[in-house]
This record gives sequence, C-alpha cells and structure tokens, in this order.
Amino acid sequence: MDHSSDTMLPLETLRAFDAAARTGSFSAAAEKLNITHGAISRQIAKLEDWLGLKVFDRGARGVSLTIEGNRLHLRTAEAFALISSHSDRWVEPRGTAVVRLTSIPSVSGLWLMPRMAALENNPSKLRIVLDVDIRQADLADEGIDLSIRCGRGGIPGRVSVQLFEEHVFPVASPELAREIGHGDPARLLKFPLINDSDASAWRAWFAAQGMDYRPRPQDRRFEDYNLVLDAAAYGLGIALARPPLTGHQLKSGRIIAVDERTALNPVSYWLDRPMGRPRAAAADLARRIANEAGLTPDRIETFIEAES
Repeated sequence: MDHSSDTMLPLETLRAFDAAARTGSFSAAAEKLNITHGAISRQIAKLEDWLGLKVFDRGARGVSLTIEGNRLHLRTAEAFALISSHSDRWVEPRGTAVVRLTSIPSVSGLWLMPRMAALENNPSKLRIVLDVDIRQADLADEGIDLSIRCGRGGIPGRVSVQLFEEHVFPVASPELAREIGHGDPARLLKFPLINDSDASAWRAWFAAQGMDYRPRPQDRRFEDYNLVLDAAAYGLGIALARPPLTGHQLKSGRIIAVDERTALNPVSYWLDRPMGRPRAAAADLARRIANEAGLTPDRIETFIEAES
C-alpha cells in the first residue's frame, strides 16, 4: 500500500471505514456512528487518498469492499477487537439522541457546564458528548454537530450565528480591590493587568475611556480564561470580567468589580454547525443553546434551516 504521507490516520477515519464495511452502506454507517452521510464519505475519501487505492466499489444499492479493502478490514477488525479487550479507554455513547458539541475550555467550564443538565433534559432527553478543544476543527470531517467558539465573525465552510456579546469591566480579588480603591481609569495602570489570549479586550476597555493601552512587562497573560480568573482571585492583578462567563465568580465574591465602566469586547460568541441539514437532535440542542443565550426563535430557525 503506497501512500505519500507518513501522517497517521485518525481513529475516526478507521472507525468510519469499519462501519461502512460492516453495513455495506455509507448511510447505514452514518446512522450507526451518529454522524452525517457526508462525514462518512469524506473519511473514506481521506482513507483512499492516504492508501493510494480504492477500498470500496460504489453501487446503486450500497458499497462493497474491494480485494484491498477486504484485506484492510480484516486487519482493522482485529485491531479494534484487540483494543476493545485490552483497553480501559472511554467508549462514547451513540444513538439518535446523542449530539457532539465542541467548545473551548472557558466556555465549556464557565457557561456550558452550569447549563448542561437543563440542556440535556428540557424538554426531552438528549445526551451531549462535549469535546473540549482549542483547535478550529473540521466539524464535518470529525463528526461534530455543533460548536461554540469565541471569534470576530463567521468561518468559511460553516453555518454560524452570533449567540451573545460581552461588555467587559475590571475585576480583582477583594483584598486587591481595597488597595485599588475608586477613581479614574488611569489608577488601574498602577497594578498588573491580566490578559487572556491577547490584549484586545483591555485595549477596547481603555479606548472606551479615551486612553491607550499596550501590554507592559508587569502584566500577565494566560491562554485559558479560567486561569485569568484564578489569577485575579489570588491577587495577581486586575482582570476583565466577561459576562456571562463570570456570573458565578462574581456572585460568590471570589472576585469583585473595581470599576463600573464597561466596554464592548471585539470578540463575541458564535454557534457553528457543518454545512448541510443538521440532524434532528442537533437542531433540538441548537434551539436549547439559543434559548439559554437569549437568542430570538427566528434567528435560530434561520441558522437551522440554512444550507450554506
């Protein structure tokens, strides 16, 4: 088997191949794995391109393994059986009511997790398989139904709708807040400022107050917003609260506002899905997420019905 790349194939690609080989149909394989027909087709195309040969003959009534495909399936079936009998790996639930949702750690922990029970159980039961990742994954290729991300607009190859914006304001630990006191915005520059992935939010806040801001040596940066909040709570500096992610932290008193002036964060939150028609369970979850975010029903229905 001659292929042009030494890159290892993802397990999802081999799982798609195994399902199609067992069922003799890309549609049946898609139903079995709870992903779309298009996702199966793309995974098989990826496999055939990697191998440099065909593994299926396509026909009107389904697909059948080629000689090379049959040889490969014997090996992959043995490998999956070996993994199943000698591994403690987690096996994801599958079924028509299972929805794969991906998001970044901060949104997953601070916004999704407090709402997870309601999203799964109201009004009917769904099962959310949450993939926490900072990559901009290919949703269709990886069999992901929905994605919640931070960004500045839509992403090509996805259907997107804006969930909500953020009006940020400065926060710190109660102890540091007493030291900061009240006054004009310039007083905050006497203390370390804590940034997340970039300084755009702090720049926007100071710009709204008629001031310029550039990161300084005493300032800090953490890629994950959970760590930004932890750093602020432990007195390492001043962070920006990003409602609605910070509601619980503010209510608990772990961090408190040190300035009531707000600014619109240039980054907002988006709900994405792959192109094509979403599965019924994915559409149902999209409506529940939209309801939690305060999105109007007409906007989420447009998102669900859009073909591109």
